[in-house]
Amino acid sequence: MEFQVSNKAKLVTTVLMLVGVLFAGIGVVLAMGEGGHLGQKFWANFLVNSFFYFAIGISALFFLALQYATEAGWFVAVKRVIEAIAGSLPHMMGLMLIVLLTLSFMSGGHVYMWMDSDVMLNKDSHHYDELAAGKYAYLNLTFFWIRTIVYFVVYYLFLKGFQKRSLEQDNNPSEAVNIHFLNYRRGALFLVFFAVFSSTSAWDWIMSIDVHWFSTLFGWYIFAGAWCSAMVVMVLMTLYLKKLGYLPKVNDSHIHDLGKWTFATSFLWSYMWFSQYMLIWYANIPEETTYYIMRIENYKLVYFGMFFINFVFPMLILMSRDAKRNAGILTVVGLIILVGHWLDVWVMVMGGSMGPTASFGPMELGLGLLFLGFFTRVILVNLTKASLTPKHDPFLEESLHHEI
Repeated sequence: MEFQVSNKAKLVTTVLMLVGVLFAGIGVVLAMGEGGHLGQKFWANFLVNSFFYFAIGISALFFLALQYATEAGWFVAVKRVIEAIAGSLPHMMGLMLIVLLTLSFMSGGHVYMWMDSDVMLNKDSHHYDELAAGKYAYLNLTFFWIRTIVYFVVYYLFLKGFQKRSLEQDNNPSEAVNIHFLNYRRGALFLVFFAVFSSTSAWDWIMSIDVHWFSTLFGWYIFAGAWCSAMVVMVLMTLYLKKLGYLPKVNDSHIHDLGKWTFATSFLWSYMWFSQYMLIWYANIPEETTYYIMRIENYKLVYFGMFFINFVFPMLILMSRDAKRNAGILTVVGLIILVGHWLDVWVMVMGGSMGPTASFGPMELGLGLLFLGFFTRVILVNLTKASLTPKHDPFLEESLHHEI
């Protein structure tokens, strides 16, 4: 069945983007009146949103590769939804490039302190930071951009490969089995790259904002939050399509499985959050505790509030089998979880870049709505590019008769 973006969906996403631009503009004017922090605040918020939605896209690609590598059968009925979300990657990578390039030319823009040569190289400067300079072999612009380009190129090539073979499978039934086994091998290979890149990119783009601080769990923590957010988007898009009459072969068992993945990944994120917090609290080493002290002192309500949202809320509501099959419950819980993980990224970025001067106002709301509208429109357009039910996949019949 072919999907067409409805006029209502176009209107809603357009309104979101326009309202986002309006509020972001108001935020810029207010920041200009405050003086001093306009560029820093704007680009830090731009980084929050571009990274958040990039992370959802790459996690959807990871989930797709995981299903191929494990030869899962159940997911075929919702494969096009996963592909559409992963297909947002080129757009999100473009937005990430904009903010990273801009901050590079701005010597970090007070977001990445290590991008300032006075901080890292000039010992005569009063900005020189000996501890940060000790990380120069890794944190230098040349090596940073080599890594970033490698991440983007590898992700893009795998995405295009999966997309191309998915369409080939639709159009060439005689090669369907061979294409499946090629996806199986490519999926396993992607997981190898992703096992490394998911952590190192998190260090590069997020952890390095707090240049003095590091955590060996940080990459996994970022990945767990992104994966949970991606599962929520898969659930919401599947339910949206079902409501419109598409995906007639997607049944309660498919929805249940997506709900279980959402439930499981929310627990994975919570485990990572607690493990990182508990180990640093117990060791009580000043170089490590400074990260939490600053955030708890200045963002206490948001910091612990988002943990409550992302852990306690899904645990209490999504525990039962019936809840994971209820569209209303999944939609409400999913939207709340999505906000919670956006706040998590906001605290990580703003806490390291703006410190106690960060605040939530029109700029934060505006950029959040702008990116949400754009991201949603991209996914909807991606859904129009192929039949919502894949053809000739060897596991299609198994998926269409999936019952648990």
